[in-house]
Amino acid sequence: MQIALEQAKIAFQENEVPVGAVVRIGDDLISVGRNSSIKSSDPTSHAEINALRAACETKQTSKLNNAVIYVTLEPCLMCAGALLNARIRGLVYGAQDTSSGAAGSIINVLESGWLNHRIDITSGVCSDKAAALLTVFFDNLRRNED
Repeated sequence: MQIALEQAKIAFQENEVPVGAVVRIGDDLISVGRNSSIKSSDPTSHAEINALRAACETKQTSKLNNAVIYVTLEPCLMCAGALLNARIRGLVYGAQDTSSGAAGSIINVLESGWLNHRIDITSGVCSDKAAALLTVFFDNLRRNED
């Protein structure tokens, strides 16, 4: 999770929403990602999507069956869907997303009984650090809008 937090800090410095992600298989670091939606003008460039794309390219596959993704913020519905499509085995996330979280806060599609794949979820890892970074980012954003 520390590497994901480092990616979130880089996103913060790039004036992106500070979310970072890491994909691991066992002890091997496969890829990292961070939000880049603003810079890329691409609303799908969330940290999870960027990390999944890089991991799939590295492994030359669209399925990451044995992988675990570490994310500083609970995935949204789009990212949760991507995790399911990639057949990720596990998700570890930091802060809850009480406005659009799709891994337990608002809904939980990852452990749903009506889909053919389930993802093991661990939440709250380094949540204070992840939430603090988001709070500072959005406080600064609001201050600059005034």
